[in-house]
Amino acid sequence: MDDHSDDIRRPLSPRIEVFAGAGRKRWPDDLKAQIAAESLEPGAVVTDVARRHGCRPQQVHDWRRRARLGQLVLPASADALSFVPVVSESALPATAEPSGPPEAAVVTVEFQGARVELRGAPGLAVLSDVFIALRRTRSC
Repeated sequence: MDDHSDDIRRPLSPRIEVFAGAGRKRWPDDLKAQIAAESLEPGAVVTDVARRHGCRPQQVHDWRRRARLGQLVLPASADALSFVPVVSESALPATAEPSGPPEAAVVTVEFQGARVELRGAPGLAVLSDVFIALRRTRSC
């Protein structure tokens, strides 16, 4: 029951509540993904990340869950390695054998403006060295 008396001896409440919003805040998916990714960094505390961005820890936990389920795509970390699809210019049938000797094979890698050609049958170590060098020079 509300007290509507005009008694001036009663002290006024020191608390005033102002509602200036028009409902729930809408978080864009890219911002959710950025906040969730930040909370997954080593040493990050979800509560601190949420406070820094003005949201609740429960929201951050929900965004992390959605990312695990594939419903929210996290931005790629600068340190994370990612794979790209290999595209072949000439699609040979699965039963076809290469027409020339393995020394005649050419592997061409084009990545962010760099082009590397490897002749012969490069081993895994050589290909790994090529990608490491590209990563260092191109900051990918």
